[in-house]
Amino acid sequence: MTSPEYFLRQNVIMEPLFNQWYAWSHLISPATAAMNIANSHLKLMKSYVSAPQIHANALKNPAMLGGPFIDYQGGRVGEIKGLLDRTTKEQAHLLEFAASIKTLNELLLNEAKGYSLEPLYAKVPENLKGFVELVYDLNNNPSIRFFEGLLYRSRYYDPSQQSIALSLIHHDDRAFALATPRLPDDNILHLRIPFNDVAIDELFRMRDVPQSFEFIKEMLRLEPEQEKLFSTFLTVDRPESAPRYTGEDVRLRYYGHACISVETKDVFILTDPVISYAYNNGIKRYTHLDLPDVIDYVVITHAHQDHIMFESLLQLRHKVKTVIVPKNANGSLQDPSLRLVLQTIGFKNVVELGEMETLEIEGGSVTGLPFLGEHADLNVATKLTHLVKLKGQTFLFAADTNNIEPKLYQHVYDYLGDIDVLFLGMECDGAPFSWLYGPLVTRVLDRKMDQSRRLDGSNYEKGIALVNQFNCKEVYVYAMGQEPWLNYVMSIKYTPESNPIVASNKLVADCRSRGIVAERLFGQKERIYSRRPEHIYEPEAVLTPT
Repeated sequence: MTSPEYFLRQNVIMEPLFNQWYAWSHLISPATAAMNIANSHLKLMKSYVSAPQIHANALKNPAMLGGPFIDYQGGRVGEIKGLLDRTTKEQAHLLEFAASIKTLNELLLNEAKGYSLEPLYAKVPENLKGFVELVYDLNNNPSIRFFEGLLYRSRYYDPSQQSIALSLIHHDDRAFALATPRLPDDNILHLRIPFNDVAIDELFRMRDVPQSFEFIKEMLRLEPEQEKLFSTFLTVDRPESAPRYTGEDVRLRYYGHACISVETKDVFILTDPVISYAYNNGIKRYTHLDLPDVIDYVVITHAHQDHIMFESLLQLRHKVKTVIVPKNANGSLQDPSLRLVLQTIGFKNVVELGEMETLEIEGGSVTGLPFLGEHADLNVATKLTHLVKLKGQTFLFAADTNNIEPKLYQHVYDYLGDIDVLFLGMECDGAPFSWLYGPLVTRVLDRKMDQSRRLDGSNYEKGIALVNQFNCKEVYVYAMGQEPWLNYVMSIKYTPESNPIVASNKLVADCRSRGIVAERLFGQKERIYSRRPEHIYEPEAVLTPT
């Protein structure tokens, strides 16, 4: 008798975890992982164990949802204490590594005065020796350069600390993920599987292709006591997936936040994948059901957790042929290589693109363009905006670029000329420097300095300058974190008076008053583009309430 075959339910979520914390790029790269464990995770857990009610009270205020507070309503203190103790013991080598980074940084600040750095190598902490180069910039400011590729092949990269958490989701509301470790739950299946394991590919291939229970049980190495819960994630019902686009034009779809698909019958491109799960929650959206069997190119703009989301990427890996990431070669602590991150977790073909470099693709090209702002003035090279050309149409995905120096895009315009369609992020408040990069700092940053250095995008004035510079025919504001299924990494709660809403409303109104098609995107959107602008067709779309 033939064994029944099952599909994975469309509302099964997968959270990638590192030492029980929600994983993002700084928890993959060894040096940044060490700093986050020492200067974020341990501090959060110690604070919670000593005063759990303070955390519970803080999270009653919606404005504090993205703050450094563990979200267990003041309970489960013993379990947090247990994780704290295990982390202190099992991650001792990473904690020592982080302490040595601070020691070495102090050494450089105190003793590197422009003379040869060679004598200082003898003073480098023993556990850093051979993993770092001591360097100056041209103004004699010293810093540390990490041999990042070597660190991935050392004891400081440990895939056994990686795991995935599977559960069912029926609504958009998810607690903010970055500040709370995942503890055992009767409805969540925790599997100690490294991110590069092919079992993850086989599991999520089952969204479209059925498999026997025995097959996937063996692939995931399920324990008998895990089988009952896992069986609830499966169904015999075949999903109604959408066919691949076969038209003669260019189809563009908005999946939410900074995730856009651009496709022809020959090629499918997906930017900054953040894919919602399929369930009815009152907001129309594209989900995994709307993606084709093959994603030719995934394009990543930068390394922030709402733009390179492993939760989505790992579920798509079996479909992805090529990932395009910004080029990186500087080895600085604040700027891990995305190529190394993605290759290490199992992506086979990762291509680095530099500023003003072009990759030819089927029927067009992808060009990397310079990216200012949104990184709190840090020297971060791993960021690009992208110009996609397909069938004579040009699409500029400007992500979170902050147009703080208009001359940059004047120079870019001299090379590119007019742009048909602009996508621009306008989260123009932004979090302070310390919200994302605080764990990497070895000296306390003055509060006024911290508040002045923002992770922000363009406001109205900067945004409209881009529109004017490129003579855009269409303008779409995106990457605002408005979709409720992004709250677990964004924690943004806008009101009509919020600065990004006011600024983007003003930009959209200005564009429309001049006959430029403009909209702030929300939920889902589709556009069809032919070579001739008069053939543009726009179906019904979900609009943002203003």
